[in-house]
Amino acid sequence: MEAISRQDAGAALKAALEKGSLAAVANLGRIDGFLGNPQVKIPLPESTRRAERTMRRLGMGRYADELIVTMNRAAELAVPEAKALFIQSVKKMTVGDAKRIITGGETAGTVYFQRTTRDELHQRFLPIVEKATARVQLAQRYEQFADKAVAVGMLKKEDADLDQYVTQKALDGLYFMVAEEEKKIRKNPVASGTAIIRKVFGALQR
Repeated sequence: MEAISRQDAGAALKAALEKGSLAAVANLGRIDGFLGNPQVKIPLPESTRRAERTMRRLGMGRYADELIVTMNRAAELAVPEAKALFIQSVKKMTVGDAKRIITGGETAGTVYFQRTTRDELHQRFLPIVEKATARVQLAQRYEQFADKAVAVGMLKKEDADLDQYVTQKALDGLYFMVAEEEKKIRKNPVASGTAIIRKVFGALQR
């Protein structure tokens, strides 16, 4: 690493993070990006699983399935909002940030993104999720049921707001996929196709 200049380190890190984060956005921000990926697919809140199992036993599984599809479609609609913010975050990265990320753990870059973008992404995702779930009366009925369930202790309060739940899960899924992309680049920088990434991350492997 002594042969790697600060300029090279910063350029490589920015190129790697931009490449990985935009790949994650592209993979998730499309039809079945969430729904078709078991690693990030958004399930019903954990505290509703018993009710879900009951619905399925009573032949009402389609209602649960419709709600799951709605939640995942909402996440898929929201994720493209992250593209511009990730690029902006990369541009604002300091030399110190870059060095720490390059020599940090295998997901140090993703941690940086979470620290610098999560709050603003939450603000951007939430209205998109709200708009998507508002089109489906099933989501409204869920929240009506949830309010009553919370009142009698059947459901956790944090799971009663479907839009907040979906927004949090969408962000969790997004950062999970950014981390997966970051790990791939660190493990095999040659496959990244970018000379500066190969130079810097390749040096780390020696």
